[in-house]
Amino acid sequence: MKISSHAVARMLGSWREGPGPAHQRLSDRLRLLILDGRLPLGAALPGERDLAAALDSSRTTVGTAFRTLVEHGYLATQARTRATVRLPDDIRPAYPAGTDKDTIDLSVAAPAAPVEILHAAFATALEQLPRHFERHGYDRHGTAELREAVARWYQRRGLPTSADHILITSGAQHALALLARVLLSPRDRVLIDHPTYPHAIKAFVDARARLLPVAVTPSGWDTEQLRAAGRVANLAYLIPDFHNPTGMCMPTSTRRQLRLACPTVVDETMADLALDVPSPEPLALHMPAAISIGSVSKSVWGGLRTGWIRALPSILERVEQARPALDLGTPVVEQLATAVLLNDDQTRRPDALRQLGAQRDTLRQALAEHLPDVHAPQPAGGVTLWATFPEPVSSRLAAIAPDHGVTIAAGPRFGVGGAFERNIRLPYTLPPSRIAQAIRRLARAEQALVRGATGTHTPAPLA
Repeated sequence: MKISSHAVARMLGSWREGPGPAHQRLSDRLRLLILDGRLPLGAALPGERDLAAALDSSRTTVGTAFRTLVEHGYLATQARTRATVRLPDDIRPAYPAGTDKDTIDLSVAAPAAPVEILHAAFATALEQLPRHFERHGYDRHGTAELREAVARWYQRRGLPTSADHILITSGAQHALALLARVLLSPRDRVLIDHPTYPHAIKAFVDARARLLPVAVTPSGWDTEQLRAAGRVANLAYLIPDFHNPTGMCMPTSTRRQLRLACPTVVDETMADLALDVPSPEPLALHMPAAISIGSVSKSVWGGLRTGWIRALPSILERVEQARPALDLGTPVVEQLATAVLLNDDQTRRPDALRQLGAQRDTLRQALAEHLPDVHAPQPAGGVTLWATFPEPVSSRLAAIAPDHGVTIAAGPRFGVGGAFERNIRLPYTLPPSRIAQAIRRLARAEQALVRGATGTHTPAPLA
């Protein structure tokens, strides 16, 4: 697979911004593109001359960046052939003296499992399982138990819903991939929040769609900009409920005014994680044709891979017909356990929300103490906050942070065109002591960055 110089230039975005030599910034950004999977293993990069022309840079800068990546095991070269993407054979952490040798992962925004509640749900599910044994187990719509439980979840939130409007998936990401396959054609335009959930960006790029980013600013969503983009888009994807990554919640007034001319997918994965405000009402109350997706990955546990689509039966029928190309259905036991959790209203547990709020406060206090120049507004819910640094250091900070015992999600992973180099997403799903320790390590990494350090570690998968 060959990647053109213009494609690489688009992925690199604003790589010139930030301190340090140009070749170092370029190699750091290319390494993160490799680690994020945006430059796939085995892909052949453009030649130094072609890439330098596309970047309006010198061949010396590109050549030095390539040699750095070859030395660290991220590129392979042979005479008269393009450099190809690879990963180092062995990447071993090298922590400064005095730190623990266990990396704290701040790249994954997901809670630990509620052990007793989850165990009880699966115990009940196993008791119910025998009544499904006479069936083949391949149900592309999902079990009746879970579809009815999801419908009741919407009804409790004030949105009349029947089981006929629900299709069960293996998580919200799976739901989005199915919808992209059904609703999009190559070159279609997709309106997205900017920033937004990285795996949503990947789902739309995989569908060969063109992205129309509309900024989510500190003031929230701009209704007029959304409407204008919606007039030329073929699909919209919004996260109004404790938005990932900013944690913002779309106000009721905006929900009532928002009318888009294109089909709209609403991600409600965070809807049950209100901390400082009442639980938000479903956007579909004001936009009846909206397609809603959700899961229990954030409100219960990421290892419970069940999600859903709420839509008109005609749309669900199209999804059901297209589904065999991806899978044949969601595992029955997991569906039964999720139905138990939803029916017992275990996706919104007051004690868990209080704990999450305390962890959020710990994170903001640690930032104020160790990274006082970082601006991090308090989100009203969800599991992350969106931190802004004074300088565009995000990608380089992500590259060296593992050297100091912490991994982070760099801001450009949440946008297009290299945006958000001043931002990182920080989850508050870890215990308070680990959060405080992680921020101390992050502060040491930031100080090392100021001194000109570089790193070569692999960031953990993003969730």
